Amino acid sequence: MKSVKVQKLSVEKFAKYGSFAALINPDAETTGSKDASIVFYRDMVQQELFGRNPSFSTCRMKPRPMVIDAGEYHNHTCEVSMPLNADALVWVAPADCSKNVPVDKIEVFLVPRGTILSIRPGVWHHAAFAIDNQPLDVMIVLPERAYVNDCVGVAIPKADQRKIQY
Repeated sequence: MKSVKVQKLSVEKFAKYGSFAALINPDAETTGSKDASIVFYRDMVQQELFGRNPSFSTCRMKPRPMVIDAGEYHNHTCEVSMPLNADALVWVAPADCSKNVPVDKIEVFLVPRGTILSIRPGVWHHAAFAIDNQPLDVMIVLPERAYVNDCVGVAIPKADQRKIQY
């Protein structure tokens, strides 16, 4: 029987077949500083779906106070996410017509690592929280550049912020 030798995955060798990215401990471009408490590694891999290009990205959350102090939503797309290396705390609030997060309607869920979520358009949410005092890597799937052209984000005034009880 003939054999096939295993080779190390590389951009150059795999390019003719597709693309790849390390979603855990990524080394990719970010939308801000790599030293921030929340780091979004953007558009790491794209998937062609008949003219629509979802991008697979990583959002790394360093341990931070469990205070909900900002929210966002997308008007035209679902946001898919999956905690990769640890369980996560994810908060959501119902879609509404307000320009402010409906803080009295916030719900927080414990999401086991490897569990994929799809958050509907308009639903308020923001970055997950790490719970084991280690950085948390979460795969995010959005249309390419949705964080620029379909993302409404707001800060929550200090008096309305919510502390997560865990």
